[in-house]
Amino acid sequence: MRVRVFIDYWNFQLAWNERTGRLGCDWRRLPSVLCGEASRAINSAGLGALTLEETRVYAGYEAGRENSLKNWLHNFLDRQPGVRVFTSERHWRKQPVHCRSCDTEHEKCPQCGAHFGRAAEKTVDARIVTDLVGLAWEGAYDVAILVSSDKDFIPAVEHVQAKNFKVINASWKNRGNELAKVCWASFEIDALLASLNRT
Repeated sequence: MRVRVFIDYWNFQLAWNERTGRLGCDWRRLPSVLCGEASRAINSAGLGALTLEETRVYAGYEAGRENSLKNWLHNFLDRQPGVRVFTSERHWRKQPVHCRSCDTEHEKCPQCGAHFGRAAEKTVDARIVTDLVGLAWEGAYDVAILVSSDKDFIPAVEHVQAKNFKVINASWKNRGNELAKVCWASFEIDALLASLNRT
């Protein structure tokens, strides 16, 4: 069975940093480790072996602020065998923070004076959904490993699985239970940390 891995970069990386204390992840090994874990579910169902076709990594970056991330994604990760990286520029916008206690809005941090704001990443989610559905429609995989805890992917997963494709969710312990429930199978990345730490 042909498998494609879809990795929501920031969803994975932020949880990785939190769980490991910011240890380095061995991105060269990540696809094969994920595929190996998904193989357990496939084998237990008597469906044969998995063949890793491609790993697709989706990431947003802030221009100017995260240029080193962009360079790493394109000049290292995208050059690994079987890996394709898709990036989009995130646009930072000022966004006041509302304090529930005093019922006031604050535009700046009282400590450093920096403006509060956020950088939206919806184009990344839309790209993952488009590729998950589009590649299934093209018959480019039999099994998808979706590395994310984001419940926004539930409708796409349900649609793909209704057409007899299998989606296996790789997420973190105590996160993304809603997405894991609708997927054909799921496993927790926490159990794989020892084999993914970059030494």
